[in-house]
This record gives sequence, C-alpha cells and structure tokens, in this order.
Amino acid sequence: MARGVEPGLRRASALALAPDLCLRERDPRLEFAALTDIACWAGRFTPSISLDAPDTVLLEVQACLRLFGGLESLCKAILASLAELGFAGQLAVAPTPVAARWLARFAPGRQVRELIDLPAQLDGLPLAALSDHGTVSGDSMDLLTGIGVRSLLQVRSLPRSGLARRKAQAVTDLLDQAYGTLPDPRPWFVPPERYLARLPLPAPTDQVDTLLFGVRRLLSGLAGWLDARQAGVERFNLVLEYERNKHQPEDSCEIILGALSRDMARCQLLAREHLSRLPLPAPVDALRLEADAPRPLAPPRTDLFHGDDGQDGDPGLLLATLRARLGPDAVRCLAAHPDHRPEHAWRWAEPGPPDRPAANSSATLPSAPRPLWLLPEPRPMAQPAPDSLLAGPERIESGWWDGAEVRRDYFVARRHDHSLVWIFRERLPPHGWFLHGYFA
Repeated sequence: MARGVEPGLRRASALALAPDLCLRERDPRLEFAALTDIACWAGRFTPSISLDAPDTVLLEVQACLRLFGGLESLCKAILASLAELGFAGQLAVAPTPVAARWLARFAPGRQVRELIDLPAQLDGLPLAALSDHGTVSGDSMDLLTGIGVRSLLQVRSLPRSGLARRKAQAVTDLLDQAYGTLPDPRPWFVPPERYLARLPLPAPTDQVDTLLFGVRRLLSGLAGWLDARQAGVERFNLVLEYERNKHQPEDSCEIILGALSRDMARCQLLAREHLSRLPLPAPVDALRLEADAPRPLAPPRTDLFHGDDGQDGDPGLLLATLRARLGPDAVRCLAAHPDHRPEHAWRWAEPGPPDRPAANSSATLPSAPRPLWLLPEPRPMAQPAPDSLLAGPERIESGWWDGAEVRRDYFVARRHDHSLVWIFRERLPPHGWFLHGYFA
C-alpha cells in the first residue's frame, strides 16, 4: 500500500510498482470454508442463516431483537464477536436479502427497518450493485453502461419492456427482489454435525503464547457452533501442523474438559496446560480444531440476585487441569470390581465427570462392614482374645479359577488401643490369624 498497490490493480501494474510483491492465487475453496466457519459462528445470534457466496452471510434477526436488547446492541455484538473470530466485516440492515447485501457493500452501517423506506436508501447506489449479485450478465451491464446509466434509480426509470426485449429481464427481476416486490426465498444454512476449523499462522512459531492466540481464534468459532446447538462437548482435538517436518507432519492433542461444557475460558486454560508440556519437534505452521458429539447443555441456573448456588468449586475442571499438567495416566480413580476377595474387589479406572460414575463402578457392594484402609498384604498376628471379636465370622471362599484361591473367616475386632480392625483366620492349615485392614 505504501508503494501504491491497491485493490483493483492488474498483476502487471502491481509488479511494476512493487517488483518483490508476493502474489498468491485466489482460492474459492478456502473462501467458502471461511464463509462456512462464519455461518457456524453466527448461529449464536440467530438460527435463521443463509449463505450468499462468495462473501456474504445473511442473518434473519427479527425474532431475536428482544433477546439481544434491540437492533443497535445486536449489531455491535455481531461486529465485536466477528473481530474476535479474526475477520473484518461490513454490516447493514434491510427488509430484503438483496438490499441488505447491497447496503453492506456500498453503504455499510445503514439500517433500514421498514420496507417503505427502502427505495430512498437504494436508489442512490451505483450501477455496480447489479453486478455484485452475479445473476446479471456482462452484456446487460454493458448495455446499461452504454446508455449512460449510473445509479439504480436510473435503471428503475427505464421501460421494462425495452429491457425484456434486450434480454435484460434478470435486471428487473433482481430489482424487484431487492425492493421487496418479488419474493426472494433462500435455503437455510445447516451447520455441520462435526466442527472442523483450520487456521494457518502468519509465520511458523514454537512459542506457546503465539499458539494460544491462534487457539483463541479457533475457540471463538467453536463457541458459536455450540451456542447455535445449545450444546456442549466433553473433549476436542487440537492438531498442530509442523513446517517442513517429513518425519512428524502433525501432532494431535486431545483436550478433555472434565465436564460437558461450552465455556471457552475453560477450553483455553486446558489448551495452555497441554501446549506447555507438549514438546514441539519443529515450528508450527497451522492449527486445526476438531470437535464432535455435542450434547444438549442446560443453561446455568440463576436467581433474582445471581447468588451463590452452593457450589464451592468445579471438581471436573480440577481433574481436567491435573490430567493436562501431569499426563492422562497420572490421574486415576478407584472403582468397585465384582470379586469377593478384598484384594481383588477394586480396579484402577479412568476418571469421569462427577455426574457420571466411573467404569466398572456398578459392582454390588457387600452388606458386611469393610475397612477404610486395607493393607497391601495381610500381616500375621497372634490369636486374638475371644472377647475382642465384635462381629463375624464372615466366610469368603473364592478364586479357585485363577490360582489365587482364598478360604478365610473374617472378624471385626477391637485392639488394646480401642481401634477397630479387620482380621481373618485361615481355614487351611496351619489356621493362622492375619490383620488385613483398619476401620479407624
């Protein structure tokens, strides 16, 4: 721009002004992917969305105005959130889709609320608005330019029969749709069932803070996708694409949230923990975010004064943070296992959300008392006095199928220091006594 390069210049003219200019071919596929990302994000404002390729997203917002505090507040929220997503947009409001597109391109910021006010706002737009939609042929545009037409008002003043004879019927049809005299139904945009977004970085980097800036952009799109569905996710994948690394072109990092959520602050916190401990074999060239299996998520409970709901913390977030910082195998929980032998009646299990039991936790617990502390190995002891035995015997005979058979009679006993213990007597010779656990 400092050398005079501006939009509209031809390639040769631009290279004459800046010989070292880096030229990149336009990629409509990537443009449509970006437009789809914006449409997914826009679902947080309204479910009625349609795409007007190559660069326009149309939002039907009449039914949503009260929710966002009116049209002015809604427009400010859309532009502010769009900037967080990494895009700069031009916004306008009109009663018809074509008029909204034309005003956004040639008179951004205008807000036309009533159909009766539309002609006064559209008549002054330049003739180029007709070619912006893509349905008017180049021959029709040359015809209008050749007879000296410069604005939409002048086009509307031309005889319709004359335009029809010159195969310019598309011009009058488009004007009728824009001014609201002809219906203009649009197909609704349906967001994908699986969220996938990719962000090429401005320059390859191995700095965590720079990567987190890109992750924040991707999470903004994920938040809109989830808001539109009124849903949350329990996990998502963050993929790091490396620059010129043939041996390891990318790394995939699964980020577990610890609870069903669509809180992007939570997602960013856990992403930071994962990136801080992930070794990078090469600078990262691009980021991808993948999420699927959204589930309905109820809105948070609030009262008149937004008081405390009685929850002192978020155990799911604590669990997810520990797993991100220490590794997924460093944090485990215990679950009951259907086995009568005490040393085999539990298993290590994967932690789950607080509202969902861990795997294999559906085992039926015994009705007889069990100690809180179980020794790693039963400890031999002297035969207790008969008056110290408070409960029992409870006979356990099991394990003949796996080579670890036990035949024991268990008792609850009181020791000389008044502590309660769990002891047993072997039913096989020499019938020894063993201490197996402590109640208190």
